[in-house]
Amino acid sequence: MLQTDTGFAIIRSKICTEKYTPLEPSELKPFRTVAAASETEYVVNRSRFIGRCFPVTDEKEALSILERIRKQHWDATHNCYAYRLKSGAARFSDDGEPQGTAGLPMMEVLSKRGVYDLLVVSTRYFGGILLGAGGLVRAYTRSASDAVEAAGLVSMEPCTTFCVVIPYPYRNAVFGVFERFGVIESTDYGEKITCTFRCRSAESDAFLKALSDRTEGRIGAEVLNEGYFGFPLTAQN
Repeated sequence: MLQTDTGFAIIRSKICTEKYTPLEPSELKPFRTVAAASETEYVVNRSRFIGRCFPVTDEKEALSILERIRKQHWDATHNCYAYRLKSGAARFSDDGEPQGTAGLPMMEVLSKRGVYDLLVVSTRYFGGILLGAGGLVRAYTRSASDAVEAAGLVSMEPCTTFCVVIPYPYRNAVFGVFERFGVIESTDYGEKITCTFRCRSAESDAFLKALSDRTEGRIGAEVLNEGYFGFPLTAQN
């Protein structure tokens, strides 16, 4: 169920004792991005468009990848790009194509999809036939769209990881709560059962309350950390 991990940042930490009390609201906000890097190819009127999409975390990473592609395709006619970050940074370039026919259409693909923290690059090898302004817009739009679709979309959602220590008589009750709310990351069987458990931060309070209710207030949880994890998005999302 949980596939993509961008790493944890310890945002909040609190020991939840046997008596249930709500957590402080999360400072992290969900956003959409791509699951992985991708590469696609599209040919129109003998012009070859190589579309690539990359998940990135900041401008430095985006520009580094762009420079690598420029070196790899030094002989290409154009290397147009667009990137959009959840920090608010965004940039695009026509790279010598007529103004507004390449970078802007690619950025519009990202905006319409509502995605952040990604870079799209479309490398064009000119085929000898002019496409015209409208043809270029359509070609770069398709190149960017194909690359984003091939990369797959995920919803990056704040998730909280807990440590839960369980006396054996309460195993079934607690594991039943786990099944309702999230994923068990690890389990250690000693004098008691020690589990690390992860759920969406938006459901943390409901999880803690259910845990307390199902164990008559005898078992609580300790917040270990909070960070983003990716949930695959379907076409309906």
